Amino acid sequence: MEEAKENSGAKSRVGIIMGGLSSEKEVSLESGRNIFSKIDRRKYDPVAIFMDSQAALWEIPIKLLMRNSTRDIEEDLAEEAKPLPYESLSVRVDVVCLGLHGKYGEDGCMQGLLELLRIPYTGSGVLASALGMDKYVSRRILAISGIDVPRTVQVPRQRWEKEREKITAEIVGEIGFPCIVKPSREGCSTAVTKVLTAEGIAPAVEEALLWDDYALAEEFLTGMEVTCGVLGVDAPEALTPSETIPTAGILSLEDKFLYGQGENKTPARLPVEQLERIRETAVATFRALNLKGYARIDMFVRPDGRVAVLEPNTLPGMTPSTVLFHQAAALGITQATLIDRIIQSALEVHGQKRGPL
Repeated sequence: MEEAKENSGAKSRVGIIMGGLSSEKEVSLESGRNIFSKIDRRKYDPVAIFMDSQAALWEIPIKLLMRNSTRDIEEDLAEEAKPLPYESLSVRVDVVCLGLHGKYGEDGCMQGLLELLRIPYTGSGVLASALGMDKYVSRRILAISGIDVPRTVQVPRQRWEKEREKITAEIVGEIGFPCIVKPSREGCSTAVTKVLTAEGIAPAVEEALLWDDYALAEEFLTGMEVTCGVLGVDAPEALTPSETIPTAGILSLEDKFLYGQGENKTPARLPVEQLERIRETAVATFRALNLKGYARIDMFVRPDGRVAVLEPNTLPGMTPSTVLFHQAAALGITQATLIDRIIQSALEVHGQKRGPL
């Protein structure tokens, strides 16, 4: 289909889906409209698609796309936008560029829907997306693959309600202090707490369980926090690693995505050999979880030089200030070219698959 379009001079219609139901929907909006703005219009005809808080899809005009927040967009959907039923999506677009982040968009749910609709989409497949979203399960797989990960205790909601004292003792004994408590399947630093004493565990777990059925207590890593993008399908390649510098003790949502708030240094201020170890670890993680197209791997370089993986991001932020663009720029890749490579990877992997990706 893509080859026929190139021969005829027709542009591929790219549906850019943004918004959604998760705690990361505002970042998703920023990612989606940046993709819409930077996409190469010589090759692609972008279609802005908004997912509202009920998971309905709408084709939105520029004046809604530029609204300040998802709530502002939702207020005028009925009058200004065109409903786009799921079953009509394949008629309107040739490929979907996912600007969604978090639950129901990055965790395999949307990927499964697009598989049923037989529409190529950017990023990883159903299983890989689900694994990437679940920090505990992904760490188990990475550890089996010989990749260093933080010591972690999983706290299921039902077990916490019955055995909180026993779980607290497990966290004290297996993790110690300080430790980090967070939801297992949230992003953008949602409900992340640094805990210093046994008394602080319960409120931190309770806060995390407001967002997910599973909380995690994990080792507090020291050293340098780094992140590294990976591109590709069968032969993934790592971009230039970046050092992430939080304004406080824990990297916040503002540090990650608010222009001028946090600080990233690309390349990270490390010896060349250490930068290469980071890149190798990022690619190994990408392969171990069977990720596709692109991803960003968040890691720590421990004081002894070991590289520990915190988590993969299977649909990393694509906002104007996102570190992925900085890393690509360090290798001479423009934003438009990066988006093009991501879309072309989607067309490649979906064109050769057998069964769901």
